[in-house]
Amino acid sequence: MNILVTGGAGFIGRWVVKKLLEDGNSVTALDNLSNGSLENINEFKDEKFRFIEGDIKSKNDLDKVFEEKYDIIYHLAASIVVQESIDEPEKTFFNDTVGTFNILERAKKQMFGENGKMNGSTWEIDENDDIHPCKVVFMSTCMVYDISGEEGIDENHNVKPVSPYGGSKIAAENMVLSYFNAYKLPVVVIRPFNTYGPFQKSNGEGGVVSIFLKNFIDNKPINIYGSGNQTRDLLFVKDCADFVVTSGYKSKVDGQIINAGTGNDITINDLAKLIAGNKVPVNHVEHIHPQSEIMKLKCNYLKAKKLMGWNPHYTLEEGIAETKAWLALRVK
Repeated sequence: MNILVTGGAGFIGRWVVKKLLEDGNSVTALDNLSNGSLENINEFKDEKFRFIEGDIKSKNDLDKVFEEKYDIIYHLAASIVVQESIDEPEKTFFNDTVGTFNILERAKKQMFGENGKMNGSTWEIDENDDIHPCKVVFMSTCMVYDISGEEGIDENHNVKPVSPYGGSKIAAENMVLSYFNAYKLPVVVIRPFNTYGPFQKSNGEGGVVSIFLKNFIDNKPINIYGSGNQTRDLLFVKDCADFVVTSGYKSKVDGQIINAGTGNDITINDLAKLIAGNKVPVNHVEHIHPQSEIMKLKCNYLKAKKLMGWNPHYTLEEGIAETKAWLALRVK
C-alpha cells in the first residue's frame, strides 16, 4: 500500500513509519519539524520511504503531498503540549483542528473526486475525475477524557476538555466522524493513553517518563508538578505504534473511537520512586497550570482487543528499561 503519515518525523510518527515500512508499505512522511526531527527518521533510507517538509495548514504544501494517491492517511501532525496550549491556544487550534480539516478535505477529494457531489446519501462521481479510495486514521488523545474511576475509561466515558489541547482534539474528532457520517469517508478516531519510549523528547516538551529518566541519568533531582497523586496509564511506544498501524488496516473500526492503553495506572509519585531509586532526590514543585491536570487516567482497551485483536505487550518495567538504555546512549 501507499501510505501518508503526517507528523511522521515526530516521536510516535517515526515508530509508525518504521512499522509500516516493516510491513512492506510505501510511506510518505509529512512534517514541518516543529515537534519532529530529521534525526528521528535518519535510519529510513528505504526506496519506499520519502520525507516532505511541509505544513498541514499550507495549501501549497498539501498540493505537493497529494500529487500521489494514498490508501491510508495516518494523521498524527499536531501541537501536543498541554501546558503550551493554555499559553498559545490559537496555535493549538489551527494546528489540531484546522489542520485536520485540511487533511479531511484532501482525502475526500481523492476518494470522491474534485467534481463529485452527493445526491441524498449517494455519491455521484464525475467519470473524468481520477479517484482512489483511502482511509483516515486520526490520532486523538486520552487528554479529552474526564477523570477515570477504578474500572478505567472506555470510549463512552465523559469527555471534559480542561485545556485548549483537549478542546481542539475533540473539535477535530467531531469533524473526522462527521466526514464518515456525512460523506462515507472511511475514518477512525484513536485515543492512545500516555505514550513513552525511545525518541521522545526529555525536555519540557517531552513525556514524564523521559523527563524523569533524563534527570536520573544526569544525576539531577526529579521534580513533580503538584501533589504527585495524579495517575497515568503509560503505554510503551512500540505497543502504541502497533495499535496505530493496525487501526488503519482494520475496516471493523471505521467510524469508531478506539482507546489504547495497558489497563493499569501508576501515580506520578510511584513512577518517580521507580525511576529515582535511591540515586536522586524527588521534589514537589508548584504546578504551572493546575487547572489542566486530570487526576486519574486509566484505560479500558477492551474495544481495541475485540475489534482489532490488539493487546499491549510491554510491561512498564520493560518499557522503562528500554527507554533508559536508549537515553543513556544519547548522553554519552
